Amino acid sequence: MNRTRLGFVALIATMACGCASMGVEPWERDILAKDEMQLTTDPIEAGTDDHIYFSKEASSGGRGFGGGGCGCN
Repeated sequence: MNRTRLGFVALIATMACGCASMGVEPWERDILAKDEMQLTTDPIEAGTDDHIYFSKEASSGGRGFGGGGCGCN
């Protein structure tokens, strides 16, 4: 019983330490900020996609779009 409990604690500790280095380091941010690393490199396409999404979702506000529902705004 004691050995099982010790193994369980060791497993939890190992899993917790595995997430310690997640994220972007400061010296990696310049690579991720390049234009070719963006999901959408064309700003017109991004604006059109956002407008279509928020019009279909009938949401108000969001990424700078007012109104919603019909796509008029």
